Amino acid sequence: MLLVIDVGNTHITHGVFEGETLKGTFRMTTKVNRTSDELGITIREMILMQGLSSREIKDVIIASVVPDVMHSLGSAIIKYFGIKPIIVSAGIKTGIRIGIDNPKQIGPDRIVDAVAGFSLHGGPLIVVDYGTATTYDLIGADGTFEAGVTAPGIRTAGQAMWGESAMLPSIEITKPASILAKETISSMQAGLVYGQIGQTEYIINKMKEESGYYDAKVVATGGLGSIIVGETDSIDVYDSKLTLKGLRIIFEKNRKNK
Repeated sequence: MLLVIDVGNTHITHGVFEGETLKGTFRMTTKVNRTSDELGITIREMILMQGLSSREIKDVIIASVVPDVMHSLGSAIIKYFGIKPIIVSAGIKTGIRIGIDNPKQIGPDRIVDAVAGFSLHGGPLIVVDYGTATTYDLIGADGTFEAGVTAPGIRTAGQAMWGESAMLPSIEITKPASILAKETISSMQAGLVYGQIGQTEYIINKMKEESGYYDAKVVATGGLGSIIVGETDSIDVYDSKLTLKGLRIIFEKNRKNK
């Protein structure tokens, strides 16, 4: 079986694949001060909690936007699984071409999402990822990563709002019953959620207009995307496991090199 690991700024998400079938997923918070032993033991225990055996893991692939985690995580995989993981980085086969000025500035997570989106849905395509940042990436009909937009994520915007204001409380991010809020919490929820919906629709429409890809399919992922997708017609497909699927696809493209 294949273990795929997506290291984000907030969470480390894991998936276990048997062939093309995703057998289990689990997450842990991203902390840079964990030792390789802590990571290795935790990952093995979480695999067990999925009803799977860590001994069945034969390959591992990792995409990370948090460099400080990688030494401990890589060491954990080698020590506790006996496997040298594939790392998504410059030079790895992806099946897409990076057509921007500085390809090294594109995060591995965005490359992985683009690979999954293009492999599963073809192009032209816009991939939206609702994470710590909300990203919008444009992939052309030939699989070229042509452009990207980066905006604050929903939770990031919320944390900035209540973190910088003594009078605003920390709140659950959910869609309120109405945008016509009558009190503070629902007014904050309305601003965050409906603001994100408006941002989503405007940016997608503007990307289509300037690229000329009016027929581009829009695929969204990311945990908080589930709040947005049901409130707009701008998103065609929501796939919460898109990044994990992309890691599996990239692994298959690099299996022989491994």
